[in-house]
Amino acid sequence: MQTLYVSQQGCYVCVKGEELLVKQKEKILGTVQLPLLEMVLIFGQSQMTTQAIRSCLWRNIPIAYLSRMGYCYGRILPIERGYRQLARYQQLLTSVDRLLVARQMVQGKLRNSRTILSRQNRRRPALDLQGILQQLEYLTDKAGRAESLDQLLGYEGAGAAQYFSGFGESLQGRDFVFMGRSRRPPGNPVNAMLSFGYQVLWNHLLTLIELQGLDPYLSCLHEGHDGHAALASDLIEEFRAPFVDSLVLYLVNRNMMSATDDFIHHQGGYYLNDTGRRKFLRAFLLRMEETVTDESGQEQPKWDLLQQQVKAYKRFVYKPVLGYSPYQIR
Repeated sequence: MQTLYVSQQGCYVCVKGEELLVKQKEKILGTVQLPLLEMVLIFGQSQMTTQAIRSCLWRNIPIAYLSRMGYCYGRILPIERGYRQLARYQQLLTSVDRLLVARQMVQGKLRNSRTILSRQNRRRPALDLQGILQQLEYLTDKAGRAESLDQLLGYEGAGAAQYFSGFGESLQGRDFVFMGRSRRPPGNPVNAMLSFGYQVLWNHLLTLIELQGLDPYLSCLHEGHDGHAALASDLIEEFRAPFVDSLVLYLVNRNMMSATDDFIHHQGGYYLNDTGRRKFLRAFLLRMEETVTDESGQEQPKWDLLQQQVKAYKRFVYKPVLGYSPYQIR
């Protein structure tokens, strides 16, 4: 299945038979077969015709509208899509069930973060990240024994600080300075790529959560409210380092992004411009289409790993005794 990204400005999406056409004035920029489409993401000043929206809704294809900076304004979903039945099981989860799963999520995040830095340390021994790696191992162990959510979030925050310190040292691009994580607004081009990549990944997870009938506002680790689909924020944690952070390292260290040409400074923050978004999305798609071997020896694209974890969480909701195992890179 494919995702249609419309990141170029001034485009419109229309339908012709069983195809969606992306046009700019009368020029066709791309096409995608509706039966092969899983979701549509529209960035910035582009639009879809009513006929195209209706065709997507008939086929259960969700549409997300995002700003050019990657923030999601909202989604269009088929009217029959809902999560009332499964939400009852989510509401019945005990605080102990939620804490146990939240521990697993944080441990998965910290282990994957450590693995990414460990790989960098092996490739470039001069980095000397051993102290950070030891701290991450220690905090992973502490997270597995946290007695409350507040305590667990404390270990997660300490782990993130250690990790991003090592992440910054691993960047080789002379023009890409990274002193730490900054979000609203992103304080530099590296943070701009991280924030944009996380937002794209978050939207994919949110769509998969809704497709599986889970209530995205009922979570274990993060606090949900009307404006925050916290379950997507829970499930993204184990994927941040292997899917987004590693891609940013790759793009910067191979000089594939330009700090001057691919970003804009806007209202005190840095964001990907049109050229930068196209570059990033192209690299992101190629990365997500790479195949990995699962535990049974079968090859699958990385996209399927997201679906696999959403289904694993769904099994936990139905049978909490089964627990939840986060995605872990080797």
